[in-house]
Amino acid sequence: MKSRILIAGIFLLVSALRSNGQTTLTLQEAIKYSLANSETIKKARLDIENGLNVVKETRASAKPQLSAVSSITLNPVVQQFVLPAEAFGGTPGEFIAIKAGQTWNAMTNLQLSQQLYNQQLFTGLKAARSSAEFYNLMKDLSEENVVQQVATNYYQVLVNQHKLGLIDDNLARISKLQEVLQGLYENGLGRKIDVDRIKVNRVNLETQKAQLLNAIELQKNVLKYSMAMPMSESIVLPDEDIQKLESLVATLKVDPQLDVESLLSVKVLRKQEQLLGLNRDAKRAEFFPTASISGQYMQNTQSNRFNLYTGNALNYSTLNFTLNIHIPIYDGGAKRARVDQAKVDILKNQEEINMTSNALKMAYDNAKIQMQNSIEAIQNQRANLELAKEVYDNINNNFRLGLVNLTDLLNAESELTSTQNAYSDALLQFKVAEIELMKARGEIKNLAIN
Repeated sequence: MKSRILIAGIFLLVSALRSNGQTTLTLQEAIKYSLANSETIKKARLDIENGLNVVKETRASAKPQLSAVSSITLNPVVQQFVLPAEAFGGTPGEFIAIKAGQTWNAMTNLQLSQQLYNQQLFTGLKAARSSAEFYNLMKDLSEENVVQQVATNYYQVLVNQHKLGLIDDNLARISKLQEVLQGLYENGLGRKIDVDRIKVNRVNLETQKAQLLNAIELQKNVLKYSMAMPMSESIVLPDEDIQKLESLVATLKVDPQLDVESLLSVKVLRKQEQLLGLNRDAKRAEFFPTASISGQYMQNTQSNRFNLYTGNALNYSTLNFTLNIHIPIYDGGAKRARVDQAKVDILKNQEEINMTSNALKMAYDNAKIQMQNSIEAIQNQRANLELAKEVYDNINNNFRLGLVNLTDLLNAESELTSTQNAYSDALLQFKVAEIELMKARGEIKNLAIN
């Protein structure tokens, strides 16, 4: 019994550890997970698969079409025709009823057709192949958008975690100072108001910490959503990655030129332009004649008994071949109107290309400006942070020597905290600008391998 209880206890402990287990994610791991699980990308892959099915369907229209139809009819009352009796040797002026058929009747019809010339069909084959290429580009564009979203959300969590570490450091300093002031007060060497002010400052920091913890959890949920990760999954981001941001500032090089034609957003629109051109050609093809050949084999069988298709039944067959030529002459201008509509769609797409190109150039230029501003902000904030640390250390030493009052120390501590947060925000803005720049240059997916 004791051994069973021990085993059960171990099982429960292991289960609890598993349920509380956390997944540590680097940026590359987060991106790879999202690329494998994103619903948007999965839908894009399904569009590719469906595009290939459309190609197969269109190709099948150009191949021979074969079909067969078979039917059996029961005539409990056989139809009769009234004819002059004289035609069958009867009395002139009289009429007789003659059955026109048998009790059982069956027919089997085999039809074969083949397109010989159909310009609209040939254009459709080109459009189907281009559609498959279009969906491949859309999948790549979806991947870029997902990577950008995941990377941005990732660094927002990472920087806030860094801020949380700074708050913990500040709380540790305040706690030590509180212990010193509490000891001085208890020994009659300090003032109660100083102890109370430290307590207020500590409560404020603890409140900020609680708010930041809540913000981090919310941002982690946003990150998991962008990764298509279940909300029940617990994730941890390594804090040491924040140090890499500072080294990137010094090594980053910005290319002054941007080739918008190489970007996926423009490539998609260019492919769409090609598809719209093929759609226009398909509408024009309605003016062309079409030619096809068809053949039909039909076998009929009749009998008053259910012995169809046998030697005792009446069997006869027919076979014919037909050349079909369709020449459109006049439809009231409907075809011309459809061609004009297709031309308007092309013009609208061209305006979309111009607008997208300008938007991409603007995003690239803005990202470069933001990058430069972020680099300058980081340099200024780094120098400001070093100065704030130096000021705080000097005032803290002077406070211990009794040369300055508590107000000066608290002000220095507050300025140090603000400077630390400003420096962290500058790093985040730098990284967001870098992500925007990589997206604008079409290099965002490099984050998955860097």
